[in-house]
Amino acid sequence: MSDIAVDVAAVRGSFTLDAKAEFSRSGASVVLGPSGAGKTTLLRAIAGLEPDARGRVRIGSDYLLDSERGIFLPPHKRAVGYVFQDGRLSSHLAVRGNLDFAERRAREDGPRFERSQILAVLAIERLLDQPSTTLSGGEVQRVAIARALLTRPQLLLMDEPLSALDIARRAEALAYIERIPKEFGIPIIYVTHAIEEAARLAKALAVMVDGRIIASGPAQAILARLDLARYFGRFEAGAIIDGTVSGEDRAYGLTRVDIGTGTLEVPILGLAMGSRLRLRIRARDVAIAIARPDGLSIRNIIPVTIEEIAGEEGSAFAELRLLAAQQVLRARITRRSVEDLGLRPGRAAYALIKSIAVDRQLIAGRTRKNG
Repeated sequence: MSDIAVDVAAVRGSFTLDAKAEFSRSGASVVLGPSGAGKTTLLRAIAGLEPDARGRVRIGSDYLLDSERGIFLPPHKRAVGYVFQDGRLSSHLAVRGNLDFAERRAREDGPRFERSQILAVLAIERLLDQPSTTLSGGEVQRVAIARALLTRPQLLLMDEPLSALDIARRAEALAYIERIPKEFGIPIIYVTHAIEEAARLAKALAVMVDGRIIASGPAQAILARLDLARYFGRFEAGAIIDGTVSGEDRAYGLTRVDIGTGTLEVPILGLAMGSRLRLRIRARDVAIAIARPDGLSIRNIIPVTIEEIAGEEGSAFAELRLLAAQQVLRARITRRSVEDLGLRPGRAAYALIKSIAVDRQLIAGRTRKNG
């Protein structure tokens, strides 16, 4: 009874939510799906903002909703913090006033945090006396997160909080968000339609389509599934792998990352030796060779075993799932290439990955060099 269990149904006009999933009480769980999938309705049902929702919502042994037993806690009695897409700060108050209001509403039995710690982790100390109407988009969201934390919740819900930010500001904001479970021990359920945000944040991933959770589990396993490729978008589909910074080549602007079965070279990251990080590699950026090639500009050549091949009916392409030691990669190549190379499950091959193909704009690194 230690996890967060959700099994809820609600009807909104022609749309029906019928979603069942379990979320971890550690780290960030991401609900990924297209616009209109029902992600916001799901969060609202968890928060108690959908009064007609039926089913069960449980955090540990505490039931927030159990229709069969007549339990429906109103929003203000649920130990849940909510960060909305637009931040929703009180425009007539400065940042300090917004935070003071939240602190006055803090739950007596909730986890205790020092206000100074929240301000420091989210880097908003200098904003306290600033009118909320003058904040940038990223600042608004950091203040909104601080406000939610000051209510001392057991769970933080985040509804596409970065959708209005450009990619540079999103990467900056994600660095703050990923610290929350580590610094405060509060789990997050984060909804988004952006696969790069899911790849960056998710410890666990649930895929939502047409009001239903169609797949859930560890993020790396879900993103590597070939049968879900159409929900991620063919252009963006790929895999995430864990690595450790093992060196730098400053002369050529490269960072070396050990992934257990070899070393990847990526554009320089500025992370300290030994830093753990997560990389996202798109399937379209991975080529396949059946013998180790020479004389290529591609620097990353990783031995793999082909685990699965899925052809796309009516398409020129096939999706491959590749095992590299304990890591999973994906490749998208033509069906003609599969036939010409004699590729099949169980065959040894080499994955060829351009250094510039690694998605580094939303990279997750834990230890960054000074300067």
